[in-house]
Amino acid sequence: MTSRWTKMPALAGFAAAGLWLAGSAAAQQKELLIGEQCDRTGPTQITGVVLCPAVQDYISLVNSKGGVEGWKIRVNEIDNEYKVPLAVEAYQRQKGEGAISVMPYGTPMAVALNQKFEEDKIPGTSPGFGISASADGKRFPYLFPIAATYWSQTAAAVQFAKDKLGGTLKGKKIAYIYFDNPAGHEPLPILDALKKSEGFELRTFAVPPPGVELGAQVLDITQRYHPDFIIDHLFGRSPSVAIKAFKQNGYPLSKVIGLVWAGSEADIAAAGGFGVAEGYHTLQFAGAGDDYPVRQEIKAMYKKEGKTPFKLMDENTVYYNRGLLQAALHVEAFRYALKATGGKKPTGTDVKNGFEQIHDFTLGGLVPPLQITPTDHEGGGWVRIFQAKGGRLVPETDWFRAYRPVVDAEIANAH
Repeated sequence: MTSRWTKMPALAGFAAAGLWLAGSAAAQQKELLIGEQCDRTGPTQITGVVLCPAVQDYISLVNSKGGVEGWKIRVNEIDNEYKVPLAVEAYQRQKGEGAISVMPYGTPMAVALNQKFEEDKIPGTSPGFGISASADGKRFPYLFPIAATYWSQTAAAVQFAKDKLGGTLKGKKIAYIYFDNPAGHEPLPILDALKKSEGFELRTFAVPPPGVELGAQVLDITQRYHPDFIIDHLFGRSPSVAIKAFKQNGYPLSKVIGLVWAGSEADIAAAGGFGVAEGYHTLQFAGAGDDYPVRQEIKAMYKKEGKTPFKLMDENTVYYNRGLLQAALHVEAFRYALKATGGKKPTGTDVKNGFEQIHDFTLGGLVPPLQITPTDHEGGGWVRIFQAKGGRLVPETDWFRAYRPVVDAEIANAH
């Protein structure tokens, strides 16, 4: 199969490559390549069309300031359409072009590529998705979640439900509705462990791909099961369908929390807007909204260049801000790698080691104080909960972590 190249970024990449090749050998060596994958045309394009331009914007911002230690960064973006075969092909292309770090897209793709990352010694990042056990840097040396995994997200969601239900879950009923693919299955071990320790009843409701037919599951949850709280782990087009369906069936959205791919402004807009989603809780590993210095720097960059900022950066701050987080961490890894090499072009292994030196990184408050180490590739597992309120996403908690012994035990026992 032939992968579908995203036209503008790809053309820009080719143009950049041409400029470098036209220069001296020394100039050619002053480029660092990131292989980025997106879904701009497949079932999760609601995320890709915002997150991936954010990566491009951040790298443009860095390059406008002279790059990293005198090196320019180029991003080779390929649309994998949320399909594993295309993701594998895209990775091979990017590796062939000399990528020293990669950004896979989607849990099935991260699972398929993990072994290749290790064999080729090229680090890949999977912020908020992928293999939860890859928080263990010893067992997954070249895969970096760099944000709360599904296990950490699930633990935090249960803690939030517990707090909202008066400080105890004993005898309470929790419903878990999820997209029936590897990502949807990831939280199940944590839910099973916490069900036993906290004494709540758990029922799970799988939604088959593409996730837009879930009326039967919502009816079963709201009219038959009557849970005290709902954990929603849907993504793509399904979160908006679920929000609207819960609302139509009279279930209070204040008792629903969506994991990280079920809670952007685009999901809320597709459900009918904030008036419909009022009260809905969403869990985040990067901040929502515009009140962050890096976003203002990007807007100023556009203005200086006489261009209009990317429209969706304000319409969907959640996914845009996550793209900034991912790009920024690759840049930080490059920075540490170049310091270690004395300014010489780093290898994938150098970049891996660079990721493992990132500490107290907050991107001006956009993210929690991440600390990535050789043993912890997750960065601590921090999350923050926002609520749809008054026409916007309002922070309801500070950054927090939950049930770390349970999560750590699952990581240690994972095979």
